[in-house]
Amino acid sequence: MAKSQWSFKSAVELSAALSTKKVSAVELTQDAIGRIERHDDKINAICVRDFDRALSAAREADAALARGERKPLLGLPLTVKESYNVAGLPTTWGWTPQRDFKPAEDALSITRVKGAGGVILGKTNVPVGLGDWQSYNEIYGTTNNPFDLGRTPGGSSGGSSAALAAGYGPLSLGSDIGGSLRVPAFHCGVYAHKPTYNLCPTRGHTPPPFPAIPMERDMAVIGPMARSAADLPLLLEVMAGPDPLDLGVGYKLALPDARHHKLRDFRLLVIDGDPLLPANADVRGAIEKLAQQLTSLGASVARESPLFPDFREASRLYMRMLMSFLGAFLPPDILAGARAGAAQLSPDDKSLAAERLRGMTSTHQSWVFDEGARAGLRAQWRQLFRTFDAVICPIMPTPAYPHDHSPEQEKRRINIDGKDFVYPDQLAWPGIATLTGLPATAVPLGLSKDGLPVGVQIIGPFLEDRTPLKLAELIEREFGGFVPPKMFDD
Repeated sequence: MAKSQWSFKSAVELSAALSTKKVSAVELTQDAIGRIERHDDKINAICVRDFDRALSAAREADAALARGERKPLLGLPLTVKESYNVAGLPTTWGWTPQRDFKPAEDALSITRVKGAGGVILGKTNVPVGLGDWQSYNEIYGTTNNPFDLGRTPGGSSGGSSAALAAGYGPLSLGSDIGGSLRVPAFHCGVYAHKPTYNLCPTRGHTPPPFPAIPMERDMAVIGPMARSAADLPLLLEVMAGPDPLDLGVGYKLALPDARHHKLRDFRLLVIDGDPLLPANADVRGAIEKLAQQLTSLGASVARESPLFPDFREASRLYMRMLMSFLGAFLPPDILAGARAGAAQLSPDDKSLAAERLRGMTSTHQSWVFDEGARAGLRAQWRQLFRTFDAVICPIMPTPAYPHDHSPEQEKRRINIDGKDFVYPDQLAWPGIATLTGLPATAVPLGLSKDGLPVGVQIIGPFLEDRTPLKLAELIEREFGGFVPPKMFDD
């Protein structure tokens, strides 16, 4: 079959084509459905198809376009992470007991996407409980990386990143607490934005069968994914803004503009790793090349700064606070084992694994003290952003690795330039933005020597989401961005 001219276009480009009648919403939707039907038996990104309703929405979009209506997402086909409630479709989070749970109402973000004219093709695969950087479960099976089917696409928004890389629409909705937007974007060579904490209300991004009510889940966010940096603000601005059921009663969103609009005006701190969790040669090389390119274009680039918070201490704090939240939902037998293990820890054991164990069994008093430490860390970041506009650093230490479904993640290992590291320790780099609620944009930087995507994250100041987003857009415009996988180029 001949390659479609639309499959890998950006949302901005497709919107322009729709408004000038070069293509219809139905044609774009049929194009995406055709790709899914041709390729998804190999990738397994779309775990729940909703093609009939998508085509109906596309026909409605074409009628609206014919009437001269304009909406941000009007006629654009997109996908949604399985963890979002979409009325009439299953929401399982990969848990087999919930395989038949179907919410009656859309998540607030889905309501907003539909209201903006978006055409939802279906839902994308996730790991069980959204708790892995691989995307597999007993209900829907394993999602593969379009650049190498034997490797992970990342997680937990791995189905979304794989769908984008395979050309299944220009946009997807994901979520993030342990890198679950940025990690799959990194592994599949696409873009994602972890918004400032609470910028996008999470009502309806809810573990089944809990009710979809306004609720803050510590550090957890929802956000946009795309193949182009310029598309991220398009979807973010649809998703963002207070929930009308609570904060929206008295608050309105008014994000500040990006600090700068030209690369040469940015003051950047570029960090390529840390001994606690070093990046491998491929990732370091990509970061070094980017730093040199940015310097050559006149940006102010520093490679170290005493203002950067202590990475080891911040990572230890993040592990404790993350697991004190996630640990609340662990089964009683697992919690009992964690308590027994934590009781045997030496006070001198400062490993990240030890901190995760301490977090699982944390008392509320301990959490209160950790929350105080987090407030101090936020103050350090505020001080840093008086000198720098953004921090560029790794997302993960290596490109996508082969599938590893061994049940105990603490016993898995990740190899970094010949040395093994504990698999969950990879939380450290995503965690520095997550812990303090900072916005962070994942940006692809081409392919490794083995043909696998590499990239970085751009961390910006609190509620200044437009700054890392603009920097990502400028980098894409100057140096290029997404590179389609060769095996799915028809």
